[in-house]
Amino acid sequence: MLFKTVKLLCLLVFFSQVDEKGENLAWKAMDYPGPDPEFKKEQEAALKLVKNNEEEKEKLFGPLYKGLIDMNLPRDITANSLRLSGFPVFTYRPKINNPSLVIKCDAVVVGSGSGGSVVAGVLAKAGYKVVVIEKGNYFARSNLSLLEGPSMDQMYLSAGLMATDDMGVVVLAGSTVGGGSTINWSASIRTPQHVTDEWSNAYGLEIFDSKLYKEALDVVCEKMGVQSEINEEGFNNAILRKGCEELGYNVNTIPRNSSSDHYCGWCCLGCKDGKKKGTCETWLLDLVNSGNGLILPNCEAIKVLHKRRRRGNRRVASGVAFAFGKEVCVVQSKVTIVACGALSTPPLLKRSGLKNPNIGKHLHLHPVTMAWGYFPDDQPLAWPEKHKKSYQGGIMTAMSLVTSDKLYGAVIQTPSLHPGMFASLMPWGSGVDMKRKMGRFSRTAHIFALARDKGSGKVNSPNSISYQMEAADEENLQKGLEKGLRILAAAGAEEIGTHHSKGRSLNVKKASYKEFDKFVKRESSRSLRDLSTQICSAHQMGSCRMGIDPRNSVVNEMGETWEVEGLFIADTSVFPAALGVNPMVTVQAIAYCTAQSVLQLLKRKKFC
Repeated sequence: MLFKTVKLLCLLVFFSQVDEKGENLAWKAMDYPGPDPEFKKEQEAALKLVKNNEEEKEKLFGPLYKGLIDMNLPRDITANSLRLSGFPVFTYRPKINNPSLVIKCDAVVVGSGSGGSVVAGVLAKAGYKVVVIEKGNYFARSNLSLLEGPSMDQMYLSAGLMATDDMGVVVLAGSTVGGGSTINWSASIRTPQHVTDEWSNAYGLEIFDSKLYKEALDVVCEKMGVQSEINEEGFNNAILRKGCEELGYNVNTIPRNSSSDHYCGWCCLGCKDGKKKGTCETWLLDLVNSGNGLILPNCEAIKVLHKRRRRGNRRVASGVAFAFGKEVCVVQSKVTIVACGALSTPPLLKRSGLKNPNIGKHLHLHPVTMAWGYFPDDQPLAWPEKHKKSYQGGIMTAMSLVTSDKLYGAVIQTPSLHPGMFASLMPWGSGVDMKRKMGRFSRTAHIFALARDKGSGKVNSPNSISYQMEAADEENLQKGLEKGLRILAAAGAEEIGTHHSKGRSLNVKKASYKEFDKFVKRESSRSLRDLSTQICSAHQMGSCRMGIDPRNSVVNEMGETWEVEGLFIADTSVFPAALGVNPMVTVQAIAYCTAQSVLQLLKRKKFC
């Protein structure tokens, strides 16, 4: 494990670090430009427009700039900004155990990702005063660097260096205004029917078979502008599609929350033009434009505040205490919504004194394993075309299903890998071998298998995750890996391989079919549970799952915790089980339903 950790960290840093000019000397040999070459031109154009046109300010400062509160300013200025926005505020001289600032509102939302932003936007548009607390910073389009190292440090949880305790799974999660929707890969897939059937029948959650949930799916997809047209397919997805077509495998076009001409491979580092409709371009924009909501970036929730009711034993939520630097502030609210994500919500609830034993358990990770193929461009008729590079184009546009009778199979998709992540995941053979692989970076395609996992883990603390893959999950990933290797070869790869630590690869052009078949079967059947192959996760869910019984769940169908009245959870942690596809649409739909429950509670409180 030590070598694996050192290798991952060293290569990630070496290939993603930049000098004062934002450059890395290794990139030229890899045919990698760093940030999108068109981005700098767009930045300069935006600056000129701002100088000449007041209405173009949002192109420089971002569409949310009017709703952001800068907590770095002197406390009286911050308080005045809050008051001008219609929020009662009280300031105090900082003392131990006393807040320096108290804000009053109808609802406080902790987290601005795909769940929290939906609730915040819906409540604000309905006329309620909403404060959003976000641990990460806000990056307007013009403030993006599109540099892998700095962007991961600024926009990812733990700077992108989160992993399970045994280093078996590398975990990527967003930590910025907009959450995962700011840095995800655009896939916008509705909750599969077999999943809603399972959740409504096997888990007894009628909400997933309701008219409201179907309406929610339509609403969130319309809000994000989800569509399936593609003007031009990028390097990785073109290879996935061609390989599937050559072999007669099923291949589908992935719906995305971006326009058909959005040919961008840097969206994992933020969207340069806003064509990807993350929450900063949709629900949070509703929040700000309503005049009823504000966002407090760089503020970390300490605990949820709750008090005992005058009658009965159940406690009721009363707000959130949060930290900015060394100061402690408080938001007092009628309802509290926690949406920190499946990794951060459980620790917050535990810090807040909630005792439900299910908090943090049942964590699913959608484990991923990858195959790679090298497509040289030294021939006149090279395919994919010479101008296409592995880091360019829509990140996810094609998908193939790995069938399973038990509906817990896998899907095959493509990732976004810039030099640092590419190097950290590729197996180490020797220094010379790694140099050769990195020299081929721009023409090396990756496709991955993602399992709907039955195995689960536990969020032990903010920095500790345990996870155990089940044998059925391993088998599904192995089937997907075998299929992936065959797809790459059928698409024309010269050399193929996996991320197994032994680093074996095969020159497809020189191998007989018998040799090829033997290689594929051998490499895809290797164990995925012995730490020899790097597993990744970009989707975390289920750690505060929804249910109909407090003995095996954390929240009810309305998204409200069993323990504390008026405390709702609106993120992927409430998923009853693993989803099996990209979760953005599903979490937004669930959050939309939760928002309706919150609205009903606020209406009742209004007349109390």
